[in-house]
Amino acid sequence: MALPDLDDLIAEVDRTCDTACNPHGREPQQPDWLALLATAAKVAGELQALADDLVEDYVEHCRMHGYSWTEIGATLGVTRQAAQQRFLAPHKRYAPEEFAGELREAMTRVKQVAIEHRNNYIGTEHLLWGLIGENNSATRLLEDRGLSPADLRRALQAKLSMGASQAAERIAFTPYSRKALAIAEDLAKQRGSQVIGCDHLLIGLVRVGRGVAAAVLREAGLDRESLDGLPYDGSGTPVRDG
Repeated sequence: MALPDLDDLIAEVDRTCDTACNPHGREPQQPDWLALLATAAKVAGELQALADDLVEDYVEHCRMHGYSWTEIGATLGVTRQAAQQRFLAPHKRYAPEEFAGELREAMTRVKQVAIEHRNNYIGTEHLLWGLIGENNSATRLLEDRGLSPADLRRALQAKLSMGASQAAERIAFTPYSRKALAIAEDLAKQRGSQVIGCDHLLIGLVRVGRGVAAAVLREAGLDRESLDGLPYDGSGTPVRDG
């Protein structure tokens, strides 16, 4: 994969800056350079956050497989203390009883598809694959929105990539997957549920807004704006007025 080209990033700033052509009362022919600078800073921040997530993902794998903070720090060119300060925040491990029965079944499919594709991580694509494999609150939510789980599965199949090595027995969740699970947990609590359901995790994948799953769902017509436009009672069934 080629890294982003600087000229492409500059073009993206120019394209997305809403007030680029509205100068602040200065030379009429000049663009709003401060607005462009603010947009460039935003893009740079998003790229930095993406880079941080990438490194964090592999630090998590190293810790999971027994590497010390000294070894991790040396690899990153920093001290053990610096590596700990940056990455020590623990990631929650979910116990099976925190998931509804349907989500426990989905998680079995999640790990299975990761292993089949020789992926040493569980990404949002694996989570979505597990969710739409059988009838549950997530597939019912999708069907109510006019989306076919079978069509989504075919679209997702094209996005699943084959890894280069045998998947490890212990597989870490990617940062976006962890964020989706955290959102799902919060959503379940807000709705008074003691467990996380498939529909909660589907909504979490949508609300993260990044990753393969969000892209596939967005292409199918399901994004945060369309999903949040209809309230849910936590059972996977939309609540309609009247």
